[in-house]
Amino acid sequence: MMNRLLFSVALSLVLACSASGQNAVTPLPHAHAHNDYNHERPLMDALDHGFCSVEADIFLVDGELLVAHDREDVHPTRTLQALYLDPLIARVRANGGRVYPDGPEFILLVDIKEDGGATYEVLRGVLSNYAEMLTTFTADSTTKGAVTVILSGDRPIDVVAAETERVVGIDGRVSDLDGEVNRHLMPLISDNWRSHFDWFGTGVMPDDAQRKLKEITTKAHTAGCIVRFWGIPPREDLWDALLAGGVDLFNTDNLAQLQAFLLSKRGNQEG
Repeated sequence: MMNRLLFSVALSLVLACSASGQNAVTPLPHAHAHNDYNHERPLMDALDHGFCSVEADIFLVDGELLVAHDREDVHPTRTLQALYLDPLIARVRANGGRVYPDGPEFILLVDIKEDGGATYEVLRGVLSNYAEMLTTFTADSTTKGAVTVILSGDRPIDVVAAETERVVGIDGRVSDLDGEVNRHLMPLISDNWRSHFDWFGTGVMPDDAQRKLKEITTKAHTAGCIVRFWGIPPREDLWDALLAGGVDLFNTDNLAQLQAFLLSKRGNQEG
């Protein structure tokens, strides 16, 4: 416990000292770091590029939430707390209650790889230690915090929906838009691009694909949800189509490429 406390204090001091450098980074609400933990500096590389959403895959191993894409790659030091929750809360405290100074909300997409019910039970207890920075939900309300945690992967939807108060939302699917979506339960709609479209950025996006994309985003936005697709090649002409179609989060493994693209679009709009 003492080692954990000392670590948190040291991390808070480091982040506080670097707060002035954060002001030079432009927060990019559209930018989502897919499989963020694969970068050399999980979370920190994404923050240095202005990303406002990151994805962490987790496994429950001997009571610990370990971050990895595959179970054989887990390591006891790579916990959800060490890689994401501890540095995020230190940064939020250093920045007066935000991940970026005066910045937008930050999304932590937690992808449960297996054993959704058991993993969520542990995750719920872990997240209770970080309540001061987290968005909270009820069946009919959302109170925004600095960090919004959304569960993907093996999602225990029924368990989460039955809770009267919680600090997680559920990552929905496009098929959920065919019913009555509660944005306080499913604030995000994500899906595999390849399951809905066969255009991958070569040439002009076909009219029927443009209409379908707009229908999806309009349904989601009407319900109060935001939209993300995975399985998208890192092609800027495809990103242009996503931007025009109203997609909210752009999935990428290439942080610098997406940062440059979104900054160029922002510069064009401001110009």
